[in-house]
Amino acid sequence: MIRIILFLLLIALAAAGAAWLADQPGDLVLNWGGLRFTSKQPMYLLGLVVVVAMVAGVILRGLWKIPSHIRRGRRERRHARGRHAITQGLLAIGHGDSSAARAHAEVARRHAGGDPLALLLHAQSAQLDGDRDGAQRAFRAMAEREDTRLLGLRGLFIEAQRADDPVAAVMIAEEALKMSPSSSWASHAVLGFCCAKGDWAGALSIIDNNQSAGLIGKATYRRQRGVLLTARALEFETIDRDLSRSSAMEAVKLAPTLIPAAVLAAKFESEAHQVRRAMRIVETAWLAQPHPDLADAYSHVRLGDSARQRLVRVETLAAKTPGHIEGALAIARAAIDAAEFARARAALEPFVAAPTQRVALLMAEIERTEHGDSGRARAWTLRAVRALHDPVWTADGYVSDRWRPVSPVTGRLDAFQWQTPVAALPSDKGHAIEPSPFEEAMLAPRRVEPPKEVASEPEMARPVEPVEVKPAEVKPVEVKPLEPAAPTAQDNAPLPAAIEAEPAPAPAEPAAPEPAPAPAAESAPPAPAPLFRSRADLPKAAPAPIPAVIPIIRAPDDPGVDEDGPVDEFAEQIGPPKAQAGGWRGFLSRLGS
Repeated sequence: MIRIILFLLLIALAAAGAAWLADQPGDLVLNWGGLRFTSKQPMYLLGLVVVVAMVAGVILRGLWKIPSHIRRGRRERRHARGRHAITQGLLAIGHGDSSAARAHAEVARRHAGGDPLALLLHAQSAQLDGDRDGAQRAFRAMAEREDTRLLGLRGLFIEAQRADDPVAAVMIAEEALKMSPSSSWASHAVLGFCCAKGDWAGALSIIDNNQSAGLIGKATYRRQRGVLLTARALEFETIDRDLSRSSAMEAVKLAPTLIPAAVLAAKFESEAHQVRRAMRIVETAWLAQPHPDLADAYSHVRLGDSARQRLVRVETLAAKTPGHIEGALAIARAAIDAAEFARARAALEPFVAAPTQRVALLMAEIERTEHGDSGRARAWTLRAVRALHDPVWTADGYVSDRWRPVSPVTGRLDAFQWQTPVAALPSDKGHAIEPSPFEEAMLAPRRVEPPKEVASEPEMARPVEPVEVKPAEVKPVEVKPLEPAAPTAQDNAPLPAAIEAEPAPAPAEPAAPEPAPAPAAESAPPAPAPLFRSRADLPKAAPAPIPAVIPIIRAPDDPGVDEDGPVDEFAEQIGPPKAQAGGWRGFLSRLGS
């Protein structure tokens, strides 16, 4: 508005001056060389002079600015080349072409060395080539600039992590967090470092800053704060009971389904004789996810109770999640402690067909404690080795025997979950380890075996054919004494024609009739499965020597050597026969023969 008013004032002053000049009498004469200009109206001549002066000024100004225009055009062309090189270099990095990225980075450094993207391209191309020193130099140059300081610190933080230097990484992250409190990567790194060294106050302050900066939502903030308070309560449980109790109670309010917080809070409430409140805390967490620690805390919620009272309480808790394996395991554990083995077996019965390791170990304990049967206990223990895995505390592939607030692999807060490890998840492949016969025999139901009939003496007296019998395939064969026995099909057995051609010694001695054990075996009831099976790898004791009916001397297709004929000169040859000579010597020897 002020500029408009000033512009109107200038126009008014110019018009007033022109009107005053036109009203003045007189002549205006202009002499320039041989030219003479005379005007009765000085206004016209003055306007012409002004126009000529303006044109001359424009021309002189253009000539004066020509060098600067040339320099600016050259600079713009260089900047355009640099921008093009940066674009192509970033695209080359995107598809993994390190040589092209390096070439474009050099072009960008020559034409646009001061561009932040050129420094970033140089650093990323060095990282792609594996040149850590070059990448660190580029990131340091970026960290020294005001506009790229945070980006340079981020790059130096990544390089420190790659070099396995956690101290330098944390120092860089702390500096970046001071510069920008809303930086998520810096707060994550500093938070993990604070949790690793047990600085729970610092970790809680970082969580508060993240919530105020809008990096995390309200639900996430409550959960993460509950996790940190639980970690502090567990650490100070034996050092500062008051701080531990206050932290645990606040953690339960923020995260009621957090299992360690519920267990610790229930313990403090039971010590304060607040049984109802402790039971409600455990029940809330149990409904979200059953856990053995919750069952143990629920069973011991009232100090001084007997084992049977704890069993009744655990059954009440397990009834809230019917059919869950954790409830069955909790009942079985409490029943074993109360010597109620029938109730323990009934609780584990739905899971015995495909047991987990804890189910198999509890069954082994039942067998050992109830019956003193060490054999079946060992069988269940062996089965536990091959059984499915139970859920454990797992975070990023790391399995821990206890809950932790931060993952030791990635430093992520609230990473541990109660779940089955990845290696134990079901797959479409079969089991690599099959149950052994010993395990099947020991876990088979007990049965009473009837007395066995011994029928081996007639078989020993019967002439035996030269049949090769495998130890694992012994079958009773019905033998007719008045008919010649048919030979068993073997690789080295003689053909029927060869059997008829050779003299058989069987007719010389009449075979005595002997009772066949086959009818007795058919009339007898089927014998139960043996407790211990025969070992196929151990040879049986050889029977008494019995003369062979048809002695096997050679294979059926082997013509043999005439033993009664004249002794050939090659009969006593030792070692393999000499091979026939080859080449022209062999040809001449064959030609001569």
